[in-house]
Amino acid sequence: MGIEISKEFRQQAIASIERYFRQNTDEEIGNMAAGALLNFFLEELGPVVYNKAVADVQERLQMRVSELDIEIHEDEFAYWRRLDRQRKAK
Repeated sequence: MGIEISKEFRQQAIASIERYFRQNTDEEIGNMAAGALLNFFLEELGPVVYNKAVADVQERLQMRVSELDIEIHEDEFAYWRRLDRQRKAK
């Protein structure tokens, strides 16, 4: 599964690559070369970033799932305890 970005984000990324080259190197890069460089980054480095993001989400979800019993726990057979507390409070 290749990493794909929308046409709008692709155009913005290419413009950003062109700007980076203008401001940080002694050479300019054309639109086609910037697009090719973007394709390289998406294919070569994109999966590294994507896989890291997936791993981070998995870790976060596992933490949340492990806390579910604490967050949504309900005591069993609590009716009489609650009633006794109410009576004592009166």
